[in-house]
Amino acid sequence: MTISDADISRLARDLYSWSLRKVPDDTKAALERARDLETSDTARRTLNMMLASARAAEEQDRFVCSDSGVPVYFVRIGTRARWDSNIKSAIREGFETLVETIDPPILKHVTNPLTLERGYAGKDMPIVTFDLVEDADYIDITCSPKALGSGRWAAMELFTFPTLETIESYILDVAIKAGSQHCPPVVMGVGIGGTFDYCAKMAKEATLRPIGSTSDEPILAAMEERLRDAVNATGFGPMGTGGDTTVLAVHVNYAAGHGFTPVAVCFNCWINRRTRARIYSDGTVERVE
Repeated sequence: MTISDADISRLARDLYSWSLRKVPDDTKAALERARDLETSDTARRTLNMMLASARAAEEQDRFVCSDSGVPVYFVRIGTRARWDSNIKSAIREGFETLVETIDPPILKHVTNPLTLERGYAGKDMPIVTFDLVEDADYIDITCSPKALGSGRWAAMELFTFPTLETIESYILDVAIKAGSQHCPPVVMGVGIGGTFDYCAKMAKEATLRPIGSTSDEPILAAMEERLRDAVNATGFGPMGTGGDTTVLAVHVNYAAGHGFTPVAVCFNCWINRRTRARIYSDGTVERVE
């Protein structure tokens, strides 16, 4: 057997639908920990409302938020997987099927940047990035729809031979400028190094890392902890109501590059939408998140 268009299309549809109806387990656990540690009554009540919304969405099979975002997929292809599929076209067909069948219906968020016309389709939609996994016999697909809270306040700056202090200062400035507009508490993703495009990719992928994990690089593990504490010290709090919890986690990726060093910062809102599954060469689907 080989992985077919139908397999990819069906999985792309399901991943998107699942992402709208469930807050990831690690994120709910992080929200609960934050609520238990909060010193602000208003922040605790806000976090409790978030947790209640997450439970209601699961129990009633409804969306956690009406901003369903635009379709974004990360595809990692195993070098030993057997597949006979136009993968990007199959993902687009999966999203088209979702639009036609999902209950409740989703709003038109795909926007033409030249005309501001909104719909369900557009140039290069869905946004799909590809990578390879050596020796794997599966295709791994993550769906992380991008809505206003998880897409609007990203930023990038290019430095020349920056110190770690310069990099951290910039990241904190981005967090302060975003304030509470991205529906905190958020997950921050940071990319350091590489090239302009690769740095942005690393930042996006950093938001997908499970909360509670730490970087394998000791310098970055320490940076993640410092930045988490510094952002939370700003006091914006859950949904800007004030409090100790503006960010649930800061995840940093890095790559070697030239002496010029891009630094990219992006966010995932409190819902932290991400679903992930692997489809094996025999058609078996394993849901990872």
